[in-house]
Amino acid sequence: MGRIVVTEFVSLDGVMEDPGGSENFGQGGWSFKISRGDEGDKFKLDEAFSSEALLLGRVTYEGFAAAWPSREGEFADKFNSMPKYVVSSTLDEPEWNNSTVLKGDITEEVGKLRREQEDDIVVHGSAQLVQALIENDLVDEFRLMVYPVVLGSGKRLFGDTSDGKPLRLVDSKVVGDGVAILIYRPAGEDA
Repeated sequence: MGRIVVTEFVSLDGVMEDPGGSENFGQGGWSFKISRGDEGDKFKLDEAFSSEALLLGRVTYEGFAAAWPSREGEFADKFNSMPKYVVSSTLDEPEWNNSTVLKGDITEEVGKLRREQEDDIVVHGSAQLVQALIENDLVDEFRLMVYPVVLGSGKRLFGDTSDGKPLRLVDSKVVGDGVAILIYRPAGEDA
């Protein structure tokens, strides 16, 4: 059975919006201003190669689909070739190869996806999707790269939930110029 893994670049105050600078957010590109170093780069590369599929919201999917097909290298090759699932009520015909649109009840669709895949199904960005996954207890692991910057505004990773979501820290390390990699799982899960 596959696992849903949410991986995010997050500011110290929980902002996840536009870390790369392509979304016209006033402070976009904030993650490029602080080095995650070689160890942080290796973490992201290893994560990509251990992933079986991508699960994305429509906005993130469209940004990735515009950027990745024209890129080269092992990271780009992996992203371009792996299965991609986009949750959307408006997208009908995705153009990025190996892409499938998931419509309908998110709990049912993600449950089916988990049964079909054997390894990690990784979610990048996708604020609205991530908050729905959290609310429905569908996240098996969070991998957060917390950058030492306070942005003050922007989309936040964690929104309101109907109840508490206890997590357990299973790994942590600091890379580059003070970027903390924090890995959490639901508190009841095995390590």
